[in-house]
Amino acid sequence: MKTLLKIASILSVLLISAGHAASAQGTKTQSMDSVVYRQAAAMDSTLIGKSIFSLLPSSDKGGASGVTVHQSAAILKAFNSHVAANRDRKMNGYRVRIFSDNKQNSRGASEAALARFKGMFPGCSAYRTYSNPFFKVTVGDFRTKSEAMKMLQQLKGSFPSAFIVAEQINYPVVDRHHAYTVETVNPE
Repeated sequence: MKTLLKIASILSVLLISAGHAASAQGTKTQSMDSVVYRQAAAMDSTLIGKSIFSLLPSSDKGGASGVTVHQSAAILKAFNSHVAANRDRKMNGYRVRIFSDNKQNSRGASEAALARFKGMFPGCSAYRTYSNPFFKVTVGDFRTKSEAMKMLQQLKGSFPSAFIVAEQINYPVVDRHHAYTVETVNPE
């Protein structure tokens, strides 16, 4: 038990010193259009979506290190229930409305606009709603208006009447293909 505590304290000291070294080097920031672009933290992409506890070698599996993790099943159950309970949480953000009409053929036209958008951008989220008397199609889940403006510029050729709307959005999916994070500047 004492050995495990020593290892844990050594690891915490190493993590704290690594954090101080990273902050001493500083992070490069560039602000533009009320948005700050920060270099994302480096991450081992081989561990994405995996439980690190299942990757640790243990003595019962014939591992040489003899590391044994005693974790209550209640912790894993509590974590999974927390994730499941917050799956439908919303946040303030922006979407691009590509269709809004109340004519007699609006239902079919909204379905066609939705299908056309999904054909152009298969990975992007799109929502078709009916709010009496309008059928509406909005696309994307953007945290900042600048992100929504990028999508709007891409859509202007195909959907000339598109515009940005502020709505409650779903949490955007983390994008592993970009090496920066985008944050809105809060002038104070």
